[in-house]
Amino acid sequence: MGNLIAGVDCSTQSTKIVVIDADSGEVLRVGRAPHVVTGTAGARETRPHDWWEALRQALARTGLAGQIAAISVAGQQHGLVCLDAGGRPLRPAMLWHDTRSAPDAVALRDALGGAAAWASRVGVVPVASFTATKWAWVRRHEPEIALRTAAIRLPHDYLTERLCGAAVTDRGDASGTGWWSTETEKYAPEVLGLPSINLSADLLPSVLRPTESAGRVTQAAAEATGISAGVLVGPGTGDNMAAALGLGLSPGTPVVSLGTSGTAYTVSSTRTVDASGDVAGFADASGRFLPLACTLNCTLAVDRIAKWLGLGRDDVVPSQGVVALPYFDGERTPNLPDASAALLGLRGDTDPRAILMATYEGAIVGLLDALDTIDRCSSGLDPAAPLTLVGGGASGETWRRVVQRLSGRAVAIPQATELVAIGAAVQAAATLWAEDPREIAARWQTARGGLMEPVPPDVETLERHRTTRQLALEAIARSPSGRSRP
Repeated sequence: MGNLIAGVDCSTQSTKIVVIDADSGEVLRVGRAPHVVTGTAGARETRPHDWWEALRQALARTGLAGQIAAISVAGQQHGLVCLDAGGRPLRPAMLWHDTRSAPDAVALRDALGGAAAWASRVGVVPVASFTATKWAWVRRHEPEIALRTAAIRLPHDYLTERLCGAAVTDRGDASGTGWWSTETEKYAPEVLGLPSINLSADLLPSVLRPTESAGRVTQAAAEATGISAGVLVGPGTGDNMAAALGLGLSPGTPVVSLGTSGTAYTVSSTRTVDASGDVAGFADASGRFLPLACTLNCTLAVDRIAKWLGLGRDDVVPSQGVVALPYFDGERTPNLPDASAALLGLRGDTDPRAILMATYEGAIVGLLDALDTIDRCSSGLDPAAPLTLVGGGASGETWRRVVQRLSGRAVAIPQATELVAIGAAVQAAATLWAEDPREIAARWQTARGGLMEPVPPDVETLERHRTTRQLALEAIARSPSGRSRP
C-alpha cells in the first residue's frame, strides 16, 4: 500500500471521505456520517460543529486516518458561518438553499447598479443562494450577531481551519460569495462597502492559489481525528469545483449533476459574464473558470411526485402532453425563490405515470437550457463532447434515458460515485506533489465509465416544456407578487 490521500465532501446532508491509494488511484475506503438540516418557511440551517463531528466520524469509519499523507476538504458552496473572537459559531450556518435572503439579493443587485454591473465587476448576480445576501439578512434580522461576528467562513473554510488553524479559502469557493471578484481575483471593496454589507476584508479568509497548502494538521486536530500531526492540508474548494477536478474536465465538456438540486457547468478558459444571472461566473480550483447554473429542484422533485402517486421511480410512460414546473422549494434558475410547483396539461384520462415522466422532463429541460446559456456566455461547449452525467440521479435508468432523449448528445456516466470527495483528494495530491491536478485525475482514471450513444433529440417534448414554462413565467411577471421579483 503506497501513500494514502484523503478527500472530504461536506455536502448538505452528510460528510463523505474517500481514502485513495496515491499510486493506483484506487478508492480503498469510504467513510460517511450524516448531519441534520433544520428550518421551515425558507430557512435551511446546520450547526457547523456538526460538520466537524461528521468529519471525525467519517474518518474513523475509514479505519485509515493514521496513514493519510495529505487531506483536502470540499464543501457545499455559499453557506454563511459566523464566528466569534474565539472561533466559535455564533449561530447555525445558513445553507446555500436558504431562501430567506431573497429580498436582500434584490436590494444588493440594485445597490451596485444592476445585474450587468454585478456580472461585469464581480462575476455573479446576487440571488438568495450567495453568501453576501445571507450576511445582509443577518445584519437586518440579527444585528447583535453581526456585531459579535469576528470572522466569516464558508463550510469548507471552517473545516480546513479546524484541521490546520489557518483562516484560508480558495478562489473557486470564494467566487460564490458575491464579494470576491473574478475580474480582479480579489475581494471586491465596492461590495464590502455597501451599506447592507459593511464588512471588513479582515474578517474574511485569505485566498490561496490552486495548489497552495493551507497548512498542516495541528496537534489538537490530530488528537480529535486520528490523522497524524503535520499531515499536509490542501486549500480545499467548493463542491462543484471539486467535482470538476475529480473528472479532470477539459474546457468545453458539458456536465449535468443530478442531486437534490441540479447543476449544469463546464470548465472555461475565459471569465464568464452573464448579466441575466442565470449562469454564475465562478472561478474553478485549477486556475480557470467554472460557469455554472443551479436549479433547486431535481431528484427530490421526482421522488415527491412518485411518492404522492404511489409509483416507483422508474414507473413511467410518455408524458402525453403533461408539463411539470417542479418548483417545490422555490427556484434559483429561473430566479423565483417564492415560486411553487405546477402541473399543466392534465386530463381526466391522464396516466399518473405520465405525470411522473413530465416531472423528469421538467427538471432536465431546465438544466439543458442552462447549458445553452453557458455555451453562449463562456468560451463555449465542445459540440462533439459527450454530456457527462454525475450525481445520485446518474445511476437511475429513467434519468439517463431522459437526458439522452432530450439532449441529443452522447451521455458519459463515470463509474465513480463520490466525485466531489475524489476531486478533493486530487487537489490534496496535487498540493503534496506540486503537480497539475489534471495529470493526477488522468493517471487515476477518475472519469472512466460507460457511454450512451446519441439519439435524435425529442424536439416536440423540448418545445412543449419550453413554451409552457415561458407562458407561466410571463404570467408570474404580470402578477402583483411577480413584479416584486428580480
